[in-house]
Amino acid sequence: MSNLRHERVCELLRRAIGEAIRREFNVSDVGLITVNDVDVGGDLRSAVVFVTILGNATQQKHGLQMLEQNRIRIQSLVAKAVVLKYTPTLKFIADDSIERGNRVLQILDELEKTAPPERGPAEAP
Repeated sequence: MSNLRHERVCELLRRAIGEAIRREFNVSDVGLITVNDVDVGGDLRSAVVFVTILGNATQQKHGLQMLEQNRIRIQSLVAKAVVLKYTPTLKFIADDSIERGNRVLQILDELEKTAPPERGPAEAP
């Protein structure tokens, strides 16, 4: 399968899964679930869905559990929205890349605040 087609299928699935989740789940119960990326196998029969769940720890845990419990329902909604020969089997994984990125930015800010000011060439001894 061409690389461009594979990318297009991943993007279509990402949008369809995100829309299905938005319609099926209440934000106050499971937090705000965002589909960051979808990685589809070469045969299009399986897909790993990377999600970020914004909310407190209870909402995050409950949100991931609800995604797993309602996996079949989400797959059926995706099958109606995206026409493929096979509807991929979905596997949901919590994606903490945003949190890790924020932590890196926080560390860089702290280092910038504690570092001594750099001396310019005119100030050199």
